[in-house]
Amino acid sequence: MSNLELPIKFTDAAANKVLSLITEEENPALKLRVYVTGGGCSGFQYGFTFDEKVNEGDMTIEKQGVTMVIDPMSLQYLVDGEVDYLESLEGSRFVVNNPNASTTCGCGSSFSI
Repeated sequence: MSNLELPIKFTDAAANKVLSLITEEENPALKLRVYVTGGGCSGFQYGFTFDEKVNEGDMTIEKQGVTMVIDPMSLQYLVDGEVDYLESLEGSRFVVNNPNASTTCGCGSSFSI
């Protein structure tokens, strides 16, 4: 798949950070799993974890030798979004830039549609 066909973007900054963390863990089987759950102050919240498995129906996006995994339920909320990694004075974190979110909370990890 070319980047034009992908329903969500995985930035170079995010891929580089995932690669760095996987290298620290010394487990090349790890993948970044991005998911959406109910909760947070706006109704839904983003989650990030490392996982060795890819489940049936999961979408995988590979970049720079690392894999991002998204389950089908979460993907519907993330279409046309972007997973990025930001470093700022407030700290460093993975973020989702989501054009589908009608409102977001101040922390940026919770949203509503």
